[in-house]
This record gives sequence, structure tokens and C-alpha cells, in this order.
Amino acid sequence: MAHYLDNAQREDIVRLRERFTGRTEWPTWLLLAGVYGAWPVLLSLSPRLGVWPTTALLIPLTVLWMSLQHELLHGHPTRRPALNKLLGYAPFAVWYPYTLYRDTHLQHHHDEDLTVPGLDPESRYLSQSRWAQTGPVMRVLRWLDKTPPGRLVFGVPLALSSLLAGESVRLIRGDREAWAMWATHGLCLVLMFTFIEHYSAFSSLHYVLLVSVPALAISMVRSYYEHRPAEHSHQRTVINEASWPWRWLFLNLNLHLVHHDLPGLAWYHIPTVYHARREQWLARSGGFRVAGYGELFRRHSFNPVDSPQHPHV
Repeated sequence: MAHYLDNAQREDIVRLRERFTGRTEWPTWLLLAGVYGAWPVLLSLSPRLGVWPTTALLIPLTVLWMSLQHELLHGHPTRRPALNKLLGYAPFAVWYPYTLYRDTHLQHHHDEDLTVPGLDPESRYLSQSRWAQTGPVMRVLRWLDKTPPGRLVFGVPLALSSLLAGESVRLIRGDREAWAMWATHGLCLVLMFTFIEHYSAFSSLHYVLLVSVPALAISMVRSYYEHRPAEHSHQRTVINEASWPWRWLFLNLNLHLVHHDLPGLAWYHIPTVYHARREQWLARSGGFRVAGYGELFRRHSFNPVDSPQHPHV
């Protein structure tokens, strides 16, 4: 538990964890059952529902799945990493194997390295030396990525090109863990695409381009301005007081500082802990607060939120 919490805050968190919901983690189990049930049902009903209505339902379901995978790698709903891996391995979102996401994301939680290129695997900033080597087209894309519409359009290609570059190096070097991970992930994708082709009105290509890619783009709205460079690590993480549809899709990760300070806190407890000490959290963040994702679109659709270059590296 975070060292800076006072005794009253610690006791509040202990009480939450000792309640029936905290002990059983039934909200997470319910969501897991819901996603695993809804995904095949929606696809099986797609010939009756129609391709586009089904697509519109599958996109938020896939965003929710990615949020659930995040809960699993942080130790929910069980404390057994192997079981959580099994529960979260389904490749509904296509691109990232669960173990790759788990390992890089846990590395991202080294808060002293947040936003630092080369140390934080989820940093969207470039070092000064890397920026100097970047061509004009990529510089334009990086600046566009610093606007919400640009993140929606170009965030996925930038992320997937980075994934391809990094994982290709591991595979070429003969990294056995990488080969095993991608082979397993590939087999799961083959099984998933076989189901899609045989039991739905979709093609696999439709699912990849019109379900998976939009879902990943929406998830990148959450990460658009989650972190900023700052002297103190606890002032690098945002508190975004988003409205309920976003809170549900992202399982309260909009209150991102609370999550980074208390990464073992379940998603359904985050708002309670935040609102009980709201002013303290805002002070701890150094005023790094956003009123919602709509504010980011209003203020930064034509005005990048900051520079793609990291100011200190």
C-alpha cells in the first residue's frame, strides 16, 4: 500500500477489501462472464442483427475486454497470475498477446521512469536525439498524435509499427519466449478467425479492420493525456473526471493517479477512494486534472496538448 497514505486512508482501503465485494471480486467475475458470453452470441446472431449493428456492439465490447485484461494483469479477480493469464488470453482485441501486454505494462508501473523514452515502454515521447533523427513525415504524424482526432486516426498505426519493430528484433534474435508467445497467440487467432468465418456474417478482415482497429483507437483516447513529463513522478499522472460511459468502458482508469499509486486496488473501488479524499489527490497530482475527454477534444483538436519531444531527455 502506498507509503504516503495516512492511517485513516489505509483503514478505509482495508475495509473496502474486507467487504463481500472486495473478498469475492464478483463485479470483475460478472464482467468476465458477460464478455465471454456476449462475444460469441453477438457474432452468432450477426446474420439476423446485421453486420453493421453487430459491429457497433462489438467495438465497445472489445474496448471493455482490453480494460478487463488490464485488471487481470494487476491481480484481479484472483491472486494467481497463471489463472488470470488463462482468463485473459483470448485475443478478442487481436494485436497484443496477453503476456506482452502484462510484462510491458508492469514495467510501465515503475513510476520513477514514467514518460521517459527508452525506460517507460508506454511513453509516447521521443528523446531529443531520436527527434533529431526523425524525418519530416514522421514528425508531422507525431504532432498530429498529440491531438485527440490525430490520436484516433494515427495512434493505432504508430503503436502497431512500434510493436512490429520491437517484436521483429526479438524474433530475429531467436528469443524463445517471444517465439513461444507469438506462436500461442497466433494459434488462438486462427481459432478465433475460424469461428468468425464459420459462425458469423463477418469476414476475419472485417473484424480486424472494423472492430479491432476502432476499439484500439478508442482505448487510445484514454491514454492520450494520461501522463506528462514532470519533476516529481506522482505529478506525471492525470486525474480525468470523465463521465459515466467512459468510466465504464475504461473501468475507472480515467482516475489514473489513484491507479498508479494503488495498482492493486480493484476498478470498482477506485472512485470511492478518490472521492473520499478528492482534494488530497488533486494536490498530490500537482493540479494535473482534466474535466473529461470532451474537454480534451474541445481544447486540443487543433492545438497539440504538448510536444512529442520529451523536455528533459
